[in-house]
Parts: sequence; C-alpha cells; structure tokens
Amino acid sequence: KFSFKLEKTSNMSGGKSGGWRETFWDPEKREFLGRTGDSWLKISVFYVIFYAFLCGIFVATILVLLMTLNMYKPRYQDRIVPSGLSFSPYAHNLEIIYKTDDPSSYEVYVKSLKEFIEQYNDEKQTDNMKYEDCGTTPKLYTERGELESNTGQRKSCRFSRRELQGCSGENDTTFGFKEGKPCLIVKLNRIINFRPKPPSSSDLWAEDDGLIGEIKYFGFAGNAGFPLQYFPYYGKMLHPNYLQPLVGIKFTNLTKNRELRIKCKVYGEGYTAEGIDGLFYVRVTVKQHENKQGQQSAFSKI
Repeated sequence: KFSFKLEKTSNMSGGKSGGWRETFWDPEKREFLGRTGDSWLKISVFYVIFYAFLCGIFVATILVLLMTLNMYKPRYQDRIVPSGLSFSPYAHNLEIIYKTDDPSSYEVYVKSLKEFIEQYNDEKQTDNMKYEDCGTTPKLYTERGELESNTGQRKSCRFSRRELQGCSGENDTTFGFKEGKPCLIVKLNRIINFRPKPPSSSDLWAEDDGLIGEIKYFGFAGNAGFPLQYFPYYGKMLHPNYLQPLVGIKFTNLTKNRELRIKCKVYGEGYTAEGIDGLFYVRVTVKQHENKQGQQSAFSKI
C-alpha cells in the first residue's frame, strides 16, 4: 500500500509572501528598493550637493581659463610664425594624378579650385562697409588700428580673381587641367597680426628641371608674390571678410606620363633656405596616353 504526506515548504523568498514584488516595495517595513523614505531623501540630498559642487568646480575652472585668454589674439603663436604656405586644389596625399582625355579624372581638382576661388568673385566684394580698394600696385602694410581695441569690424582689401589671369578659371573653366597645363593657387596661411617681409636678396629662384618646363606665375599687379598691403590680419572676430592675396602657378609644358615631384617654397625675411617654414611638396602626374614604360620621376623647385 502506498501513502502520501503533504508538508508545507518555505518559498524562494525566504518564507516571505509576495516574492520578487517585495524587492520593490515592502509594505511591512515601508521600504522602496530597500530604502525608507527618509533614507531616499538623505541620499538624494547628498548627491544633489555632491554634483552641484562638481559642476561649480567645472564652471569656475572654465571662467578662470576664459579670464586668461585674449579674445582677439592667441596667447601663444610662436610656433606658427612665420606663416605656412598652402595650395589649392585639395590633393589627397599631396598627389595630383589625372588623364587629359578623361574629364572625370580631374573633375575633383577643378571642383576644389572653383569652390575656393568663388569667394574672390568681384560681385562678392561690392559692400563698401566690408571691403576697400588698397591700390593697384604693391604697397606697405595697411594698418587698421590697435588689434585689441573694440572699434568694430575692420575692412578688407579687395582681391579679384582676375589678378590670377591664366589661373583665374574665368576663360578656362578647367584651370588648365584639360590641356595638360594645370594650375596651383598658393596662399599664406592666416596668422593674426603677422607681417611678412620681403627677401633680402632677389637671386632666389632655382632653375626648373627640364622635365617640368616653363612655369608661369600670376599674382597681384602681375607680380609673383604676396603684396604687403593685405597684411596684417586682425582675426576672425575683427576681420571676418579678410581675403588672403593669391598667386597662381601654371605649368605650361609638363612632361607627360612621368611622376614630377615639385617643391614649392615662399621666400622672405624669417624663412630660411633649409627650413620647413612656408614649404610644401606635391607630386603631379599628367597622363596623356597609357604609360607602358616603367614610371620614372623628376624633381623640381618652384
């Protein structure tokens, strides 16, 4: 004969009724998530004060930092003087490669040049409250008052893209890329209150390598340089419409199907011949036909 006996066992919650619900609310102890109302009030007040204290320290630190900053000029810019030299179009890895018979291969370079040169259109410089004529020949610096004086925005010298002639993109919308005579447009990087000075010697230009061919330079008033009347720059706050002077460089007879390594450097007082200031390298390869020979390279200075 078989018999059964039923016994009362304790539940998983340690004998308490309600199970997992009581972990949120215990009606006997009047606890929510293991804490009474007083306990929750105390810990809430503690964390409010604690985080308010942290926020106060953060805000005070920012305020002290802002008090030490000059709103018109960076405190330290000794490592960026003299100004660097940069160019357009944008070239990934400083390398320009394209085929003259394939517009899609140089479209990205032409687009980059068009976007850059657009700000130098004459119609964008008609506001006499923002722009002024600074002469038709190179002059000395244009002083527009003290840098740290709050006298309002300063006017900017007009610079027309027409000054770049063969590299202006007005007559040749491909900037010479289509015919295998590409242009580079170079400028000095903006540095607040920087005053470039001309070189002490005029014997500066090294002969170009025979594979590079003739190079033409187009700049303000027909000069291959940066006129001083466009300096100094007063910063984005006081000089929001500032236009850097430009120089167009046109390669008129590049050897095709060869990688040409070109070094471009600005000359002036403060720029040393062996230094890296105002210097960039770019590799240019213009393919006219499929190059079945091994690729060779040439080096030149501009």
